[in-house]
Amino acid sequence: MEVKFPDIPLYQGWGAPLRVESDLRDLELIHGQVPGDLNGTLYRCGPDRQYPPMSGDDIFIDGEGMAHMFRFTAGHVDYRSRWVRSERFLLQEQARRSLFGRYRNRYTNDPSVAGRNQGTANTNAVWHGRKLLILKEDSLPVEVHPDTLATIGPWNYQGAVKAVSLSAHPKIDLHRNELLTYSYQATGDGTTDIVFYVIAADGRVAHELWFAMPYPGMVHDFAVTDTHVIVPFWPLITDMAVVRNGGPYYQWHPDWECHFAIFPRRGKAADIRWFRGPAASAGHMMNAFNEGSFLHLDVCLYQGNCFEFFPSYDGSPYRPCPPQLARLSFDLDQQGTDYNTTIKIASPCEMPRIDERYIGKPYRYGYVLCRPPDAAAAGTTGLSAIGCIDHETSALTTWSPGPDSGVQEPIFVPRHIGAAEGDGYLLVLVNRMTEFRSDLAILDARRVSAGPVALFKLSIRVRSTFHGMWVPADALQSGIYNV
Repeated sequence: MEVKFPDIPLYQGWGAPLRVESDLRDLELIHGQVPGDLNGTLYRCGPDRQYPPMSGDDIFIDGEGMAHMFRFTAGHVDYRSRWVRSERFLLQEQARRSLFGRYRNRYTNDPSVAGRNQGTANTNAVWHGRKLLILKEDSLPVEVHPDTLATIGPWNYQGAVKAVSLSAHPKIDLHRNELLTYSYQATGDGTTDIVFYVIAADGRVAHELWFAMPYPGMVHDFAVTDTHVIVPFWPLITDMAVVRNGGPYYQWHPDWECHFAIFPRRGKAADIRWFRGPAASAGHMMNAFNEGSFLHLDVCLYQGNCFEFFPSYDGSPYRPCPPQLARLSFDLDQQGTDYNTTIKIASPCEMPRIDERYIGKPYRYGYVLCRPPDAAAAGTTGLSAIGCIDHETSALTTWSPGPDSGVQEPIFVPRHIGAAEGDGYLLVLVNRMTEFRSDLAILDARRVSAGPVALFKLSIRVRSTFHGMWVPADALQSGIYNV
């Protein structure tokens, strides 16, 4: 069968599938100097199509997983990328074509892969329990080697995880060396089962809590505080009758409410408090924390449907709604189910990150992709700048990489163990659109607008990565994070 990708915008220009595994030793330093205290590895993951899709269309969150790593050692930086050889990847490699159809819709797959694992392992990379796990919420994690990125295989915590999948957005409590995660539609497509897990530093499942969702929806991300867990349910809902008929896995229901389940980190189902509000959606949480009887959740909130490619159930047209950083405040002392919403930053922003030593704690700084300050004059609507949000002053400072360039999710690295909040660096992949290659920028997290303290040139294009993390060299050896 001829390998030919469809002539659609998704596969044109920067978005053209790369389909290449790379090794680059000693990236070229083209500006500045590498901070001597950067020793460790930046891991990233994103989708790249192995073969043209079975149908003529596609969505950008689909595609086989490609794992990436940038290893910093004594001022040198090496880069490596490898396919995550999931079951789906291996089946298609043997067939030399795509075998899986519409996103997450097993009823559109080739009959030869009925009942096989269709997970793409394309969303996040996390180091915990001495394992590097590549995550996608449609399946269980896939373990890869932390040095070579060679695929080891699926991981279910030695059978202790009974869910069919795990979230791509776990939270690591660096102070307790615990990983907190969950699975939604945890017993199969379209179910309302959800389970929350606490994984100890040694990889042992230390706690689990099962409960029912209000509807079989998408739960892409969640948040934790020092004491509680906040699980949001947005009305992007799976209708199995639609799925079985070959339709989209999720549909937007603007006439349904949002629901929030809040419970203690070691809680039981009877401890859950439910809050409700008007329809909205979100992909990513920035952080959450306690303040007296309140739990505050900072989230990139869409006042409508955040995914254009998941249509409304009634066929109504998609209405764009830019994401804004909002604070949702839940009072655990009140008797009702209402919560308050405050817009923190009006400028559109996404892919939020923080100094992750402050996950679940009161914090000051957040880092996002945002519009550059001259966006209106330039006619630019894309989130092509890195922003630093100061929650204390409400100031937003930005850095733009220049014309015809874009940025990927920023990752914070503390300057040293015990450094103050925000004292460190942001590692940012830069898309050089017209040059068809990438840069790796190192920014001073407290002086983002000053531009890179160091800039590396890649001779290749790191097409797309969603999420990842920084792992210090000592944590890679010991499996323990020291903060």
